[in-house]
Amino acid sequence: MPGAREGSKTTWSPWAREYARTPERYVFGTGPSDFALEVARLVQPGDYVLDLGCGEGRDSVFFAERGAVVWGVDVSAAGLDKARRLARKHRVRVRWIHGPASDLLPSGPFDLIYSCGSLHYVSRDRRAALFARLRAVTRPGGHHAHLVFTDRLVHEEKGEIVEYYRAGELREAFVDWQILKGDDHVISCAQDGTVHGHAVEEIVAARPVGPAPWPSEP
Repeated sequence: MPGAREGSKTTWSPWAREYARTPERYVFGTGPSDFALEVARLVQPGDYVLDLGCGEGRDSVFFAERGAVVWGVDVSAAGLDKARRLARKHRVRVRWIHGPASDLLPSGPFDLIYSCGSLHYVSRDRRAALFARLRAVTRPGGHHAHLVFTDRLVHEEKGEIVEYYRAGELREAFVDWQILKGDDHVISCAQDGTVHGHAVEEIVAARPVGPAPWPSEP
């Protein structure tokens, strides 16, 4: 990440290094994340989906299997190499973009803009501009779904430097949107070899264009 301005800090993610260290193993597995499974009912065949910080591609591939037209963005070339292999194995096409999610954005418009565990690596002083751009490339009636780490419970892994979200900070980016879900909880993790927890905030929001109810379970 570029250096941050005063009042923020330079963030650093260890996962690109971990993807490169394990070329034959998927660090986070190949199945979709719990968050992707939760928001999948928002995705219809033909929808345009943008996955920010897609890592090794598991959620991008999952959305593509549901018939979506998917773009996956990540800074890790090694992660995207794995993502391409996974997409080939599942016989789906995903448009992979190598670079930081805060800088490289396709023009859209998108039906779903999604991130799971990546946007807390964007320094706070760059978030307002990023979310403004993301909102602008969202189709009216389209959705955002994001999961970020918060400072309610901190466990830094593998030397990472995180600018944790404060309580309610994610919601502030969508004050004029319809909030379909906002949730704070703790998830379990053991990626550094110790069992620990991370406090996370999840949000699902709809760009205004009339009612946008949370879809019922099939």
